Amino acid sequence: MDRDAALDRAADIVDLVERAATDETSLLPVPIREVWVYGDVALGLDPIDRLDVYVTKDLHMRGDTDRGAEFEERYGVAGVGKTVDAEWAAAHPEHLRANENGHVAPEQCLAAHLLDDDEPVHLEVCNASFSDNVTQRLRGAMAREAYDEILDPRGVCLWAEGQRDDDAMDKLRDGELAFPTLTGALEMLGLDEDTATEAADVMRERRAEATGRTVRGDVV
Repeated sequence: MDRDAALDRAADIVDLVERAATDETSLLPVPIREVWVYGDVALGLDPIDRLDVYVTKDLHMRGDTDRGAEFEERYGVAGVGKTVDAEWAAAHPEHLRANENGHVAPEQCLAAHLLDDDEPVHLEVCNASFSDNVTQRLRGAMAREAYDEILDPRGVCLWAEGQRDDDAMDKLRDGELAFPTLTGALEMLGLDEDTATEAADVMRERRAEATGRTVRGDVV
């Protein structure tokens, strides 16, 4: 993916999130508190294999559980109005997604709304901020030796708490931000050199296997 095109897509996502935060007619399945990009796009590489985007979601507070049965009967998806916005679902039923238990999956709905199926973009959706989740995921991954679950800590915040960081985007476009290698970043988080090297290799292998749009939902 061309670097400028990747950053344009990141800017498009910020635009959608910003409109949803300020315009009641622009809906998202869940409210978003932060938008980050991380990994290769943060390093100034051009081109990049994939665009990695991280969003911090808030709980859906405008509950409308009375409409849940309507969506379950019509679309076979439970939980609409409780974990995703019912008005959004009514406006965008084509983006409704459920998990294997038939319950609406907010992260999958969000990915379907923001991204095309074949885009080389990975979307991480979590209730915690990027920095907090990097730490939590690292702890869990190390405890299980599941290195592929580690979140690349090299990230840049583009939008948070209703404020857009145009300066961060300008620096990204100009390649002005400096980050260590992935191994070096993991060492800075406390891994020894050998473990950091092994973990980085596993993370790169998993990334190379990914195609099209991918998404992961996480709760901390």
